[in-house]
Amino acid sequence: MIVLTKRNDEKFLVNHNQIQCIEMIPESKVVMMNRDYYIVKETPEQIIGKIAEYTAKVQDIHRQVTVVDKRRV
Repeated sequence: MIVLTKRNDEKFLVNHNQIQCIEMIPESKVVMMNRDYYIVKETPEQIIGKIAEYTAKVQDIHRQVTVVDKRRV
């Protein structure tokens, strides 16, 4: 999940896997798969950066967890 900021400066979490699209009106309109939407202060580039950062972090955790020691004892 990523943290976004509403126009009233309220921060909230969004499941980035549920984002359908980001409309570029004067602000960014984040449209969810269920057609709900949020107007946020972050630019589309910032939102994409947050998604990329979160995805990289999750992949690193997955890599650390799935390492298997196959040495013979």
